[in-house]
Amino acid sequence: MALYENIFIVRQDVSSTQVDAITDSFEEIVTGLGGSVAKREYWGLRTLAYRIKKNKKGHYVLFNIDAPHDAINELGRQMRLHEDVLRELTIRLDSFPETPSPIMLTKGDRDRDRASREAATPPAPAAAQDEAGAKSDTPKAAPEAVSEVVADVKEVAAEVIADVKEAEAIAPAEEKEVAAVSPKSKPKRTVAKKPAKVAESEETAEEENS
Repeated sequence: MALYENIFIVRQDVSSTQVDAITDSFEEIVTGLGGSVAKREYWGLRTLAYRIKKNKKGHYVLFNIDAPHDAINELGRQMRLHEDVLRELTIRLDSFPETPSPIMLTKGDRDRDRASREAATPPAPAAAQDEAGAKSDTPKAAPEAVSEVVADVKEVAAEVIADVKEAEAIAPAEEKEVAAVSPKSKPKRTVAKKPAKVAESEETAEEENS
């Protein structure tokens, strides 16, 4: 038997539980053909260098396999036929690395850094918590004050409306009284002046008659 390292990528829309099931099925193929899986690592959902079958990301899984050549050929064939596997690559090794893969080491460093940052974050002081509690209690009295202001505004608006209606009722009565006291003035008749020639002819006729 020989030593091999195998990496395969599963589609991005497959859940982690399904990835575990797929990984178990591939491991059963190796063990069923007389081989063994010395180590397996799940690297998580990672961004691809380029799109593969419209996938921007993929689930990465690594196998360290000790198996005969026929088992490796069958494993590669099953991976290429699987509809959820985007790519697979198998290389031969002289020996298995004793330490985790660089991807897992980097992932572990990130997890430790995150944990250290969370541990280093100091808790909020008691005074700040009391102030936050006081701020949270302050808005409770706001609705009552708002309701009082709204009631005052409504009362003032009702008084204004009543005054306007009263003024509108008084105005027509005053107009009627004024109209009754002051009679309408009759228009003056204008007498049109006769033209000068007509007046002269009338005077001449009167002299002849006399």
